[in-house]
This record gives sequence, C-alpha cells and structure tokens, in this order.
Amino acid sequence: MSKFVRVAQTSQSLSLAAMEEASRLGLRTADIEHLFLALVINDQAAGRALRDVGIDLGTARSAVEAQHAAQLASLGIEASFPEAGRIVFHETDGYEWSKRASDLIARSAEKDKAGDAAAVLRELVAEPSGLIAVILERLGTSPDALLEQLDAVDSSRRATAPATPAVSGRISGSTETFVPAPIEQVWDYLAEPTNVPEWQMSVGSIEHAEQDAAAGAVWTGLARERRPDGKLAKVKPEFRRRRIELVAAHRPDTIAWSFAYPDAPRSNAALAEFALAPTNGGTQVSITTSWSRRPGWRRVVGLPLRPIQKFIVWITLFQIGGAISRAFR
Repeated sequence: MSKFVRVAQTSQSLSLAAMEEASRLGLRTADIEHLFLALVINDQAAGRALRDVGIDLGTARSAVEAQHAAQLASLGIEASFPEAGRIVFHETDGYEWSKRASDLIARSAEKDKAGDAAAVLRELVAEPSGLIAVILERLGTSPDALLEQLDAVDSSRRATAPATPAVSGRISGSTETFVPAPIEQVWDYLAEPTNVPEWQMSVGSIEHAEQDAAAGAVWTGLARERRPDGKLAKVKPEFRRRRIELVAAHRPDTIAWSFAYPDAPRSNAALAEFALAPTNGGTQVSITTSWSRRPGWRRVVGLPLRPIQKFIVWITLFQIGGAISRAFR
C-alpha cells in the first residue's frame, strides 16, 4: 500500500470515528480527545496498543469526561456536562476538525513519518497541551508505557502481516475493523436479518424478517426510500428489490451473506463475508466483499474501470465496518 493511500484511509477512518464521538455530545467540532477515542477503537497497531495497556472505549470516555470536569473546576466553574446520547453523525452534517487536531494529523504524515494510526498516536501523546498525557495518567498508564507497547505491537504486526489473497475470478477486497463488544454479541448481530439494513446501505428494510436465520434462508430486501440524513434516495425500478441469502452461519466466527438484484438479471450477486476473532477489549472482524467478474469481452471492456471498481469496494468495506462498530457504541 502506498503512503498516499495509507494516509487517506487512516484519515478517513479516524475522522469518522472521532466525529461520531463528538456527535454523541451534540458537538460539531472534533478535537484531540475525540481523536484519542477514535484511536482506542482503531483496528491498526495504535488501537491494539491502547487496548493492550487496559484502555477500552468505556474507560476512555469516562477519563475524558473527568478531565474536562477537572479543568472547569480548576477555573472555579461548577457545571455538569449534558448526558451523551447516541451517535448521530451519519444523520447530520456540518462536522469539522479543530485546528490543533487537523494540524496533528498532518504532522503524522510529514517527511519520513508513516501517516498511519501509530504515527497519529505518537503525535497525540506528545501534543503540547499535555491533555492526552493527563488522560493517560487517569487511565493508569503513561505516554512512555504506551509508546513502548506500541513499538512491540507495531513490530509484531509488520513481521506477521499476511498478504490479502485475491479471490479467483472475482472482484474483491478485504479490511479489518475492531468492534468493542464480545464475539458472541457481534456474531448474533451479524446473523440477524433485521440488522442487515444497518450495515448494508443498499437495503432499507427486510420483508418477512421473522423467519429463522439459518444457512440457505432467503429474504427480500427493499431499497431505501431515504438516506440516513433524510434526503430522498433515487433508485431505478430494477434495483428496488434485493434477494438476500444467508450463505454461511458458523457460530461464533463466520457469517456470509449474498445480495442479488432479481429484477436485474445481468447484474452480479455480491458476497459479504465476516470472520470474527476475540481480541483485547472486543472483537476483530475481517470483512471481505466480492462479486463475479464479467466473462469474455465484457471483462476486457471493463479493464479501464478497474480503479473505480477498487474504489467502490473500499467505500463499501469502509461503510460496512463503520456501521458494525457504531452499532455497539
């Protein structure tokens, strides 16, 4: 992966998680404490290092809240913060980074710095205000201890990182996401057909969702009439229905769903596969999405579109991973 792609993907994933955290509090500006919370649930080495030293999302949120209260008290201000609500980032707009947060992310990609989540975390613990260092103290650790663990995790991952195999005859892509919940809960969530509209953006509702969820079962999904932000969604008639099949369901580590358009016979069915593994603080979910390549001359004609296809795969994976994580936050 090129540095440009790595920086773009890291920035996108951290922006989503941080602004989701800000939206819980009714804020439109994400600052360094929201960036810190985003790193706690990050699937890269930075997130693993934080969780390995005993920091999970719940304790991190509490430490951030306690530090804000202490800062106000030091100024002689007695105030209570509004109770956090659910994440509404995907339903609203107008979010942005604070200047110090955006500058910090930019510094993580300068010169010989990697621009990944680990580089962001290194910049964050050295941030001049000292806010994150104090929060780490509240969490029972220190910048030095965290960076030592980060070095160990980063080295281990680089030495053992497997190459992502291509799926023969199919356009495919894979990613990993961390979900802050036990593996059994995540498996139950992914195996439940009524939850499909939460992570599959092309599906708005499921007909007859009450039938038992077992491998081979088929449902009909209907396209969304409105986007999460309330705007009308324009959908061609042949793409209004989706045939949804639970292809595999092996508790507690494997789920696979197939999606096809029965009214568009020339379209290819898409496969979404999930592999779950327990990890510190939650579950690591590997997500693979794929669909068949067109045979013969159609494949040759489609070659110039390959970069666009890869981008679509990445966007699909990013949306799925973000939605699954959001369901448990």
